[in-house]
Formats: sequence, C-alpha cells, structure tokens
Amino acid sequence: MQNWMTQIIEQYSYFGILLMMALENIFPPIPSEVILTFGGFMTTQSSLTVFGVILAATIGSVIGAIMLYGIGFYLDVKKIEKIVERWGHLLRIKTADIHKANEWFDRYGYWTIFFCRMIPLIRSLISIPAGMTKMNFPLFLLFTTLGTFIWNIVLVMAGHLLGESWEDILYYFDLYSNVVYVVLAFAGIAFLIFFLRKRKVDA
Repeated sequence: MQNWMTQIIEQYSYFGILLMMALENIFPPIPSEVILTFGGFMTTQSSLTVFGVILAATIGSVIGAIMLYGIGFYLDVKKIEKIVERWGHLLRIKTADIHKANEWFDRYGYWTIFFCRMIPLIRSLISIPAGMTKMNFPLFLLFTTLGTFIWNIVLVMAGHLLGESWEDILYYFDLYSNVVYVVLAFAGIAFLIFFLRKRKVDA
C-alpha cells in the first residue's frame, strides 16, 4: 500500500495528496503518516512546497470529514433510537442512554473534534457522531480544520526536515498508533464492564 500511495503522490502532485487524504478519512487503514511525511520529503526533491502540501492535505482531510459528517447526519439520533427501541434489549441499552451520549457530545463535542483529529483511527470516525448530533456545521468545519492543520504541519515538516530519511519517522508514529490502540482497547473493555455492571444494578 505504501508504494501505491507514494506513486500516486509522485504522479499527481498536490491533487494526489488531496485525494489520498480524503480517502484516508473515509478508509482509516490508509495511513496519513505515510502520505504526509512522504509529501514533506517531496518538497526537497520537487517543485512541491511545504505550504502547498499542508494546504492540499488539509483540504483533502476536510472533504473526507464532511462526507463522514453527512453519513452521521443521515444516521441521526432518531434513527438510532428506532434501532435501540427494537434491538436495544439485547445489549440492555435504552433510548435514555442515547440521549445522555448526545448531551455529552453537545457539551464537549467541539473540543473533542479538535483533539481527536490528531489521534489515529478516531481522527476519521469522530465526524460520524458529529453529524448524528447535528453539530453546528460551520463550527464543525472550524475545529476539524484547525485540528487537521496542526496534525498535517507536524508530519509534513517531519518529512521535510528528515529528507531521504523520511521513513524513519514512521517507526515512531507506529509506536504512537499502537499505544493509542492499546489505550482504546482498555478503555473499551473498562466501559463495557462498567456498562454491564450498571445494567445489573439497574435491573
């Protein structure tokens, strides 16, 4: 996959970066780390500029985020409520739980969007609950763009500064991603245990 991505960037320049970053948001297994650091490296070997790469990458990321926001918007809370009303008893989930989650996202959602744009995997998926909760779209765009812009600056500059050694940075980002995945796994298990215990107490 890495060779395919680098070939796209070499062949299509800024548009290739924009396209790959849009796809990375929709299909998280595509690693933004490779796209951005290689793009940064290309600024030392071609006519690409650091600002141009960052701009193209940010536009691509925002386009992908908007598409996922649209999916979440279609799968709104009311549709989720209907699913929960029909099947929620299997997981002992009530519509009240959906409303609580919705209220939490309304309260902290904007900053959640901002910080999650710098966390692997979640950076893409966070756009879906934003759409589901009908988050103010201009503010969603603002916080998405800001978080994405910072993430892109860090990785593009890393690739630019390392030059031909740009792939070295991927090792450290793999470690960062693995740590995030482990934390998410433990958080998910902890939440599941808490959720099941709470249901037993309420039953």
